[in-house]
Amino acid sequence: MALTRTLLLAFTLLFTTQTLTAQVLTSKSYENGMVVSADYHASEIGKQILQQGGNAVDAAVAVQFALAVTLPRAGNIGGGGFMVVHLADGEINTLDFREKAPERASRNMYVRNGEFKSDLSWEGILAVGVPGTVDGMIKAIERYGRMPLDMVIQPAIKLAREGYSLSYTQAQDLNNHKDTFRKYQASARYFTTGDSILFREGDLFVQEDLAETLERIARFGREGFYSGPVADAIVNEMDRYRGLIGYRDLRNYESVWREPLVADFLGYKLHIMPPPSSGSVAIAQILEMIDDYPLVEMGHNSAEYVHIVSEAMRRAFADRSYYLGDPDFVDIPMEELLSEEYNNDRMTSFRDDQATTSESLEHGEIAGFLESSETTHFSIVDKDGNAVSVTTTLNGSFGSHVSVSGAGFLLNNEMDDFSAQPGEPNAYGLIGAEANAIEPGKRMLSSMSPTIVTKDGKIDMVLGAAGGPRIITATLQSFLNRAVFGMRSQQATAQPRFHHQWLPDMIFFDDFGLSPDTQQALEKRGHRLFPMPGIGRAHNIYVDRNGKLNSGVDPRGDGHAAGY
Repeated sequence: MALTRTLLLAFTLLFTTQTLTAQVLTSKSYENGMVVSADYHASEIGKQILQQGGNAVDAAVAVQFALAVTLPRAGNIGGGGFMVVHLADGEINTLDFREKAPERASRNMYVRNGEFKSDLSWEGILAVGVPGTVDGMIKAIERYGRMPLDMVIQPAIKLAREGYSLSYTQAQDLNNHKDTFRKYQASARYFTTGDSILFREGDLFVQEDLAETLERIARFGREGFYSGPVADAIVNEMDRYRGLIGYRDLRNYESVWREPLVADFLGYKLHIMPPPSSGSVAIAQILEMIDDYPLVEMGHNSAEYVHIVSEAMRRAFADRSYYLGDPDFVDIPMEELLSEEYNNDRMTSFRDDQATTSESLEHGEIAGFLESSETTHFSIVDKDGNAVSVTTTLNGSFGSHVSVSGAGFLLNNEMDDFSAQPGEPNAYGLIGAEANAIEPGKRMLSSMSPTIVTKDGKIDMVLGAAGGPRIITATLQSFLNRAVFGMRSQQATAQPRFHHQWLPDMIFFDDFGLSPDTQQALEKRGHRLFPMPGIGRAHNIYVDRNGKLNSGVDPRGDGHAAGY
């Protein structure tokens, strides 16, 4: 009971500090190209790159660097993420630019006097993994882009140097974290007013040091971040607060191209970021588990529908906790986990009239085989039919809260996404096992799930979300709402969502997202329910049969669709 109360308090704190913006949105449609992201400036910059002749990858790189300026709580150059690319000629690829544990990281680095100290993996210098965003963006544009790097970064540089007007949400985000920022010299300088005055909507936010860092990346590429003055600044920050990242960690960091995981459902093919994204396996498993059930007849978000999908979520997240990790370090039994036989077996304990308790349900048995809320996602399609889906993060809101003095950017707190202590819950209540234990050079498991869906060989949806483990279930439901229930783009994205992650043993659901009768019917089956303001924030593109691009902007945030 103590664990449950602790987790509920953690969830409450994570979500009550977020501003749930009640937007009334209608879908936008464009013929030539579209960008849907969490920020107005970033989406407009992406559109500008498309109009100048850039392709979807060029626009993605421009959007990523713009978000590092305008969305410091999640957009970043001090973090990492995943990219899924689908070219018009049919080539599909994924890029893993997830952070890595430093060489000096160790399994028990958060244990003090025999006790696990979870705060050390969540805030401060020991929470920081080696950043991968810059290397990833450069690898992507070198392989698939049409425009030079310095050209796509210039809009972000201008935005940082000249400043932009803070929205109400941006000002509140900064103010809500002011006390933590003040613990760290550079963060206090960059992200507080320096006195008792708070940021206000409309304030001009200028970031000169960040502009200089972006300028250096534009001029020198990868070397402008992983060596020279920026690397010096990172290592100096490590020395100041006794962190672990050194020059060799920065020099040796490499993002990795990986084969996408492909899941089939109702004639659709979902091309999803593979591990260390756990979302790919979880989504594929859930779809396999629910494939034989009459979802349409049940009705969208009916008690029967929520029950069956939540039970599948429960089982997939139980497997996630045990089997998944960095595939470069862990032998993941992918074929077995994704097989029809295995997932059918996982559902043999399912009952129509009764919830399975998570206490009684552990990971499935396979012979021989012994995560933040503050991510950000964007989707892009260009006039030639190339598509990109990118999810990136610092992990928690504003990451570790440690900024790099002289370089102007925040560092991630991604080390919390490891099983910082196997068997102990992380900040999101997720339990991890040996597969995701800390090892030097290892990438931490992630819930980020960028996805591109095709039907009859053509792009049908570009999907993804922000929101820690709720990314997986938000992306899943954005897909199901269209594929099963035939919803139009904005409706599919804005619909109330629900989430189950095995532990804690409860269904989380959007405030007012389930009717009282539905809640009562679920409770009668033995489910415990917990309302919260916003299950993920999705930014999707849906393509209709005529090739027109339709936006899905989540009303739970400040997202924006731009196109032409």
